[in-house]
Amino acid sequence: MRARQLEVFIAVMRAGTVTAAARMLSISQPALSQILLHTEDELGFPLFERVKGRLRPTPDALEIFPDAERLSAGLDGLRRKTTDLRLGRAGLVRVAASPPPAMAILPRAFTRFRAQHPRILLRSHSAPIAAIVDMLRAGDASLGVAMDDRLPPDIEAEVIGNVGFSCLLPTGHALARKTELTLSDLTGEELISYRGNTRPADELANAARAQGVPFSPAIEIDASISAVGFVQAGLGIALVDALLPWQQFAGLVVKSLAAGPAFPIALLTSRARALSRADEMMRDEIREACSTVLGDDNARA
Repeated sequence: MRARQLEVFIAVMRAGTVTAAARMLSISQPALSQILLHTEDELGFPLFERVKGRLRPTPDALEIFPDAERLSAGLDGLRRKTTDLRLGRAGLVRVAASPPPAMAILPRAFTRFRAQHPRILLRSHSAPIAAIVDMLRAGDASLGVAMDDRLPPDIEAEVIGNVGFSCLLPTGHALARKTELTLSDLTGEELISYRGNTRPADELANAARAQGVPFSPAIEIDASISAVGFVQAGLGIALVDALLPWQQFAGLVVKSLAAGPAFPIALLTSRARALSRADEMMRDEIREACSTVLGDDNARA
């Protein structure tokens, strides 16, 4: 029994007459009668007896009616779900991001996305870039946001912005009187910054060599947010990304690193996996959020 035949059968069972069933389905009476007769021919047994202008279900029709209703409900649910997916009203979007974009970009992107598509489940993962790549490959995340575009060939990296560095100083530090700092200003200071063999560390080291100044952090960190406690404790000056809203943290003085390097913010996807419609909409929101956040940062500077 095809989907349309199922609809006609259930409508006639519920309505009791061809006229009422045709009205329910918004089709003509002859068209409904033709579908019903064709269905009975295919099944090889009658579904209704014609009695005084009404259709009386046969025992066979009564036998299959509960199953037909269950199938119809399943088809209705499938139609609703496919329509929701087409219109972006249902589904799951999984985004994996390194901590700075996870804290600075994703909240804005998720807020806008949630306002437009409240029925789509959002799942956020905060992870280092190696873990993000693994998640994209495994399908555990459909989108990634990281501060590096040097990725394996199976990962697409779209640069959606570039960000420089900030210097985080303990309150009362002598350098806090300066409007901005350079790498040469930091010579002789205890530095807190990224561990080696990461994109930010490489950019800072290359810039220091080009400017003829040393760069050797006393404390290495994996995530920039972890520098806050060290600076607050007076352990040194942190050289970290300028993406996070560092002014929110007490006990810090935030200065821009002048003549410093910049590194990319990249939107990552797997070349081997297609994005859903919901993924594509979230990708657009992440692009927009990144542009807005970087614009806000430039305005504050």
